[in-house]
Amino acid sequence: MSDRIKILPLGGLGEIGKNMTVVEYGGKIVVVDTGLMFPTPQMLGIDLVLPDFEYLRGRAEDIEAIVLTHGHEDHVGALPYVLREVGMPKVIYGGMLTVGMVRSKLDEHKLGNAPLTELPAGQKVDAGPFGIELVHLSHSIPDMRGVIITTDIGRVFFTGDYKFDQTPVDGRPADVARLAELGSDGLLLLCGDSTNSDRAGVSPSESSVGPALLETFSSCKGRIIVTSFASNIHRVQQVIDAAEALDRKVALVGRSMRKNFNIASNLGIAKAPQGILIQPRDIEDFPDERVVVMSTGSQGEPFSALRRMANNDHRDLELHSGDTVVFSASPVPGNERAVNETIDRIYEIGASVITAKDAPIHASGHGFGEEIKMMLNLTKPKYVMPVHGDFQRIRLHSQLAQSVGVPEENIFKGRNGLPLYVGPDGGEFGEEEKSGVIYVDGIDLADPNDASLRDRRTISADGIFIVISTIAGDNGDVVADPEVILRGVGPLDNEQKFTDEIKDMVEDSLEKKAKSGVRNVELIQDDLHDELAKFIHKRLKRRPMVVPVVVEV
Repeated sequence: MSDRIKILPLGGLGEIGKNMTVVEYGGKIVVVDTGLMFPTPQMLGIDLVLPDFEYLRGRAEDIEAIVLTHGHEDHVGALPYVLREVGMPKVIYGGMLTVGMVRSKLDEHKLGNAPLTELPAGQKVDAGPFGIELVHLSHSIPDMRGVIITTDIGRVFFTGDYKFDQTPVDGRPADVARLAELGSDGLLLLCGDSTNSDRAGVSPSESSVGPALLETFSSCKGRIIVTSFASNIHRVQQVIDAAEALDRKVALVGRSMRKNFNIASNLGIAKAPQGILIQPRDIEDFPDERVVVMSTGSQGEPFSALRRMANNDHRDLELHSGDTVVFSASPVPGNERAVNETIDRIYEIGASVITAKDAPIHASGHGFGEEIKMMLNLTKPKYVMPVHGDFQRIRLHSQLAQSVGVPEENIFKGRNGLPLYVGPDGGEFGEEEKSGVIYVDGIDLADPNDASLRDRRTISADGIFIVISTIAGDNGDVVADPEVILRGVGPLDNEQKFTDEIKDMVEDSLEKKAKSGVRNVELIQDDLHDELAKFIHKRLKRRPMVVPVVVEV
């Protein structure tokens, strides 16, 4: 299929997050976005979830460019790990703010030598057999860019995350003229955002949130704590503007919140009036009615600033009755439970909560159904591949495409790891490539099937038994009473009696091994494990982790 372009999604299809797509032509590669997801509560001890980029290992020389659409973590968060594991590409392109945010991230990972390059919208560059151009679009973060990838057999357009906001906060609506020109020139394939394909109509403008925030703040008597995505610079700016109008100070709480706003300020994208910003540690120095706190934690993340406040575990701020917590964000699908738990805890403290259900204090950064149709009508693609969404939203996107005249056979509903080969004469799916997820566990990368992760799930479900026995090295005799340690096993009717029975069983087993002449400690431990597991399951009807430890003296 050398006469076709290969589109291989490694993340973002059948899920919300970890967006990453490989475009391959003539043996060369351009990667569009390198995103991550945050772990679910079932991913015990896991810090981050990355796309499995095994396909790229050993092919660093073939990667002409990595192109980043915008600075959200679900589009750039995996980049340090990709660079570390795969190697440096020839160049990494993005908009001004995207490059600024990513440079800060890479510096933290000691990857400051990465070839980050700002590519202004509308400027065309060559990368091997590809032409690359970024198109300015609107989203919930400045410098959102769609990506046009040109080959000698056709163009592919990745929308990234977008909406058609006619009155954006920065006064820069999407470059509709360039999109229409792209459609007139001929677009082979559109890879379009599906996030809000399930919502009819048009998404509200981001600029409509500012007046709603001001009205909401005006009715609050005590402290106001606003939570949103740390990268939503426009939202942070509107909170600062509303606070200024009401003569309130603003504290940015959360490391990522402060870092992103500082980057945007240094680039001239955001601004705060002189003297309005205060340090989190100084919040208590001001009357409650003079303070607005802008915090991370809108998704109920376990270690976020808001979650710590709700659990009275934040070093600078403790929530109390009279506070109002404003959720200027909607839960990402899958995060609803964590968000609801945080809200309930805030109510328990005695503070008030305002969400987007109560007031128009949030506007999605993703276009609704009519905006998806508009993108399709402007760009007039021959083929469509819905991306950035679960399977329901991918199907709904395909239905929207059919409604504006794209033939059903020209719409490809894919999944991660399933490559699409497309050219002027048609398109078809190829043989599945390796895909999936990689876990970040501390500083290490882990496979989802890693034994240690299975062990954590086992321990979380049924607990753990550790049995320590000491035997003589020369004859195998038991020289000390076995020690039994159990954790997370659950209530036992008579724990002491049960542990005594385990000790007796272990001593009997070891004595038999000594009499039979078995001296191999590993073999003794293996046999002891099986006997203990069988004994415990028979008594408790559970399967806790069993760890026998035999020590020779």
